[in-house]
Amino acid sequence: MTIGAKDVAALRPRFRGALVQPGEEGYDQARRVWNGEIDRHPALVARCAGTDDVVEAVRFARERGLLVSVRGGGHSIAGHSVCDDGVMIDLSLMKATAVDPEARTVKAAGGLLWGELDRATQAFGLATTGGIISHTGIGGLTLGGGLGHLMRKHGLTVDNVRAIDLVTADGELRHVDGESDPDLFWGLRGGGGNFGIATAFEYQLHPVGPMVVAGPVFWPLEEAPSVLSALRDLAPDAPDELGITIGIAPAPPAPFVPPSWFGRPVAGLVLVWTGDPEAGEAAMAPYRRIGSPVVDAVQPLPYVALQGSLDGGAPHGRHYYWKAHRLPTLDDAVIDVLMERMGAPTSPFAQITGWAIGGAVSRVDPEATAVGDREVGFELNVTVGWLPSDREGDKHKAWVRDAWDGLAAHSHGVYANFISDEGQAGLASAYGDRLTRLVALKDRYDPDNFFRMNANIAPSSGASS
Repeated sequence: MTIGAKDVAALRPRFRGALVQPGEEGYDQARRVWNGEIDRHPALVARCAGTDDVVEAVRFARERGLLVSVRGGGHSIAGHSVCDDGVMIDLSLMKATAVDPEARTVKAAGGLLWGELDRATQAFGLATTGGIISHTGIGGLTLGGGLGHLMRKHGLTVDNVRAIDLVTADGELRHVDGESDPDLFWGLRGGGGNFGIATAFEYQLHPVGPMVVAGPVFWPLEEAPSVLSALRDLAPDAPDELGITIGIAPAPPAPFVPPSWFGRPVAGLVLVWTGDPEAGEAAMAPYRRIGSPVVDAVQPLPYVALQGSLDGGAPHGRHYYWKAHRLPTLDDAVIDVLMERMGAPTSPFAQITGWAIGGAVSRVDPEATAVGDREVGFELNVTVGWLPSDREGDKHKAWVRDAWDGLAAHSHGVYANFISDEGQAGLASAYGDRLTRLVALKDRYDPDNFFRMNANIAPSSGASS
């Protein structure tokens, strides 16, 4: 169905936010998402001022049989945040936070970005595991699992969720926690946006910062095999307080990088220590002693600065494509694939990033949430970016797919938030035998697949609309 002027006029008196249609001021800005590769045109952008607006937008679309997409931070690689011809339910105006420093909790509206949430909680020296790009939305990252610098100490983001306010496909608002609906609460922690629109989250917070000891260490690309082989030996036994992010990419034009290295490929580790600084020096020393680093910028810095330190590598509007694998280790065959791909990049914005998984993440019962496997190992994400003026997107995507194919024999799955275009095979790889339970939840809360602009868990009826 289409959306007529009378339909929108009928909605306006019940809607506190902004309703924006094609041709109106602000429409093109409102429909744009992080990945510039995505260029879709919704018939209506419903910019919600609060949960009541979300309820009205869901009921409006439901009554008219309209396709719906949900935007928080707009970071979905596949562009799930925006649809063609339907209703884009935009939460980005919903920014409220309420920190309880005594209970060490925060209630956060679904439109917040991680940088905004971090600033609110760091006012009290508190934080929870969040994304490593500060303009990522809290909603999508949380519902898919939540990797971040603090996860080895405090678990995934979903391990720190205490409750979720959810608007379901019938237009009803539910407060979901482990007591009110343990099955749905299980599914929301890893199952993505398949069961409704999360308008607010309650998180457990932990004492972090305001200063941490953190920063990147870079080596020449030719030293990457030594760095990665040392990492596979060191990381499984690393202290919980040590977060380890992997990056193989061109060196950024940052103040701590010698100008002669700008744009040259390097192997990097971002080390983050959230415990006692003296103990951190000893814990990080084995990593910093590997080979001959060209940069060692590990130093005390504010936690909020750390959380935004990688933003320059992921600007809005650049075109992006990625594919990912979960690997039990970085064996020599894996390293060979990484070296071959990074030795022949098709774009100056090609990179391979990853995380050392372990610590608190791996001590949580894997059946406690829908997020998937938690074994000690590594998440690797092969990403390419290119400028809008670059017409060789297919070549860049092929570079990613070649790397992904080369790693497939070593893979134990994929993190749900990294699914791009794998379809049902990606869901099976992410969730394994959890998928049966997730389908049962979809049958219960969204049997018509109203929420299908996501890494879609289809109901058993096979409904697509």
